[in-house]
Amino acid sequence: MLVEPSGSDWVGLTVEPLPVEQAVAWATTPGSGAVVTFLGVVRDRSEGRPGVRALSYEAYEDAAHRALAGVGAEARRRWPAIERLALLHRTGDVALTEPSVVVVVSTPHRPEAFDAARFCIDTLKETVPIWKREHWEGGSDWSVVDHPVRTVTDGGSG
Repeated sequence: MLVEPSGSDWVGLTVEPLPVEQAVAWATTPGSGAVVTFLGVVRDRSEGRPGVRALSYEAYEDAAHRALAGVGAEARRRWPAIERLALLHRTGDVALTEPSVVVVVSTPHRPEAFDAARFCIDTLKETVPIWKREHWEGGSDWSVVDHPVRTVTDGGSG
């Protein structure tokens, strides 16, 4: 179960449904004029695989948690105006239309919130050791859309 942090970054992995409303409420502060939320949800198709029914996520949890924290630290370095930042990802089985990842960024103004949220989701997908298995009518296999995992600071968005 994910528990709200005492600090201003909330990163974590969970097999439970993501606390989206709680994360948005947590990130909304008196100084935040912008709160941008991105949800990655399970859809019914993938490259070359129509009829996807669900996804399963596996993570190297210690490394994934460190990488999530690294994404947050780099976002804060690039956008010092960030007030609060949540990077939460599911593990285990996730059904159609359920969120598998949530990014919430609050800042005083919208440009920084949008830019930081985009950086966070793009960088998270490229740097955090989380693997996706797709389940469809004809079978089940690891995602065919893969990329090498890179470090947070060796390129990427922003």
